[in-house]
Formats: sequence, C-alpha cells, structure tokens
Amino acid sequence: MMDSYEYIGGSIPLLISIPHGGTELDPEVAAGLSDEARLLPDTDWHIPVLYRFARDMGAHILTARYSRMMIDLNRPADDQPLYQTATTGLFPATLFNGTPAFLPGKELSSEQKERSLKEIWYPYHNKIQSVLDELKGQFGYAVLFDAHSIASRIPRLFEGRLPDLNLGTNSGASCLPRVQESLADCCGKQSYSWVINGRFKGGYITRAYGQPEKHQHALQLELAQYNYMEEQPPFAYHREKADRLIPVLERIVRTLLEETGRHYS
Repeated sequence: MMDSYEYIGGSIPLLISIPHGGTELDPEVAAGLSDEARLLPDTDWHIPVLYRFARDMGAHILTARYSRMMIDLNRPADDQPLYQTATTGLFPATLFNGTPAFLPGKELSSEQKERSLKEIWYPYHNKIQSVLDELKGQFGYAVLFDAHSIASRIPRLFEGRLPDLNLGTNSGASCLPRVQESLADCCGKQSYSWVINGRFKGGYITRAYGQPEKHQHALQLELAQYNYMEEQPPFAYHREKADRLIPVLERIVRTLLEETGRHYS
C-alpha cells in the first residue's frame, strides 16, 4: 500500500481532518465492488478544495488517501455502532442507500480487513494524536476540525432533506460550552440552514479526540453536498455554489479556533 494519508504541516493550533476524501483502492478490493459502489458515491467529494482556505490560515491538514470502501476511518476499531439508527460500519457492506457494496462472494476477507486496519486505520489515528500532542506542546491546547459531506437526501439514513450545515460536538462533550454557543451564534448570522447535534453528533474522530479536559477540542461539520456539487455521478464541483459556501465555512472554522483560544489567553 501507498502511504495511507497525506499530511501538510501548519503553524496554528488547528488540525483539519478529512477522513472520507480518499478514493484509492487496492486492486483486489476494487475488483469486488458492485457496479454502483465502483462510482464511490459515499465519498466526501471535493472537501480538500473547500477547505483550502484553512491551509492558507496555517492549519495542519490530514487527508485520507484510501476510500472508505477499504475501511471507514470515522468508526472505532472494534466496530461498535455509533448511532442507534441506520448507519454503516468500519468495513461497509452496503452503500448509504442500502445497496450492496460488493459483488456476491467478493466481500472483504478477514485478511483484507486486518491489513486495512493495520496499514490504513491505525496510521491515520496515530497521526491525529501525534499532531494534537505536538500542538498542545507548542500552544497549550489543540483544535481538531473533522470535515465531512454527504448527499442531502438519503432516506435510509434520515428523513427529508438534511440541513445545509450539520455541526457535531458529541452532544456538547467535545468542546467548551461557550465555544458551542459561539458556533450557534455564528451559524445564526448566515443564510444556510443549520443544526448542532442533530442527526450527526460527530463520529468516532470527534468523540475520541474531543477531550476538553485534556486540552483537545473537536468539532465535526457534515455538509449537505447540494450546496457545492452535483450529488449524482460524476459528482461535479459547482464553483459558483462553492464560492458562496466557503466564506461561511471559514467563519465557522475561525469561530471554533478563536473562541477555544480565548480560554487559554
């Protein structure tokens, strides 16, 4: 396998994690995918482009290379479910819409799963913690922003259309209370629909690394893809829509960083 992630170092106490932006596949895994899964519809398309502003800010950027069809980096290594409602696991057997991810008899073998866990999941998570430790050593605290997107309508996962901006703080446990209040105030001053701790409260990354008592603060943002791209193949990027969305994303990221920093100033 190639390196399981791309890491770009930064200069401020902020790490942007993009665990579902990868599209690489091992050849034998790719050969076993169903026709629909080969299109990688559950990818968080174009997220590195949307968050290019964060790199310009000086954020550290960690991006997965491999598709979640190999292994889902936002699920726990023991594959315990994060939600009581419909979801997908560490090794997705179905797509979000419920159709099979693999051809009959071509599902991931135990050896393939073990290899992906060892060579993709653990390196990504070890890197998250090592960067957070580095930031805490330098600044006294660290901020993790877990960046995601999803189709705005997936009946199997949620009813109706998803709000445009879905912020998750593990029900308030992954960041300081006043930070969540400031994020709500920030979202209330823009035109996109939004919710905090709605259907998406934060996946494993937010829950595992959002530990304010250890000076680690985390937020997940799940974007409805309608606002910046086509939600059907070939999943084209809409620059005009994206250009309207990006300033809102930047205000959210800056609010998270600045309000957390005030606690340590």
